[in-house]
Amino acid sequence: MAHREGATRVAGVWLAIASLLLAGALVGHGPIHPDMSQQMEVIADGPVRWAIIHWASAASLSLFALTGLIVLTATSRLTEAWWTMSAWGVLTVGALWTMTTAVAEATVVSAAAAAGDTATFEAWWAFSEGKATGVMFLALAVAVIAGNEAQTAHRATPAWASCIAVVAGIGAFLGWPLGMWFGITLGSFIWVVASLVMSLWTLWFGLGLARGRDRIAASQRGEI
Repeated sequence: MAHREGATRVAGVWLAIASLLLAGALVGHGPIHPDMSQQMEVIADGPVRWAIIHWASAASLSLFALTGLIVLTATSRLTEAWWTMSAWGVLTVGALWTMTTAVAEATVVSAAAAAGDTATFEAWWAFSEGKATGVMFLALAVAVIAGNEAQTAHRATPAWASCIAVVAGIGAFLGWPLGMWFGITLGSFIWVVASLVMSLWTLWFGLGLARGRDRIAASQRGEI
């Protein structure tokens, strides 16, 4: 019992840090332009800023993956059902999958844009876009985790906040393909805003786990 509680609190700390980094990166990132040449110009105007944003994203995604691994090995209430266990697994894989995108954009993509090397930029942008598909599944995983949190009696965040996170996760999941695959500018905007709301909830959720608020809620109900 003590090991599970300690692991859950540690996971909460890393989740909170990951969420804070991701929220900051999203604010600086902004929507992605559907025209690749226009997006290259955006990056070329501030390659250092783009690199910093994506190193922060890479750090954030690494910590999301670490959080998922800790939760999956803790055997806590967070993974009691097969679907919540699967959601934490998908979150981990999605974070690892997308982390390579962040590293590529922080290095090769930003350097190619700054140098005006269109051929290198287009090749690595295509690679980054493909790997970034993982962010969709990370968002979907958060929606499932938040949905479970809204229903549990031992919740670490209020039910209404978890419900908002469900909507935000689904919004981010749908916004990404609308913007990146179908070239709809509004889709990219939806992805950024929804992802920001989602990351603010995971920050709150992580802080709640770190403080043991789910355990406090259970003790107040006389369940432990």
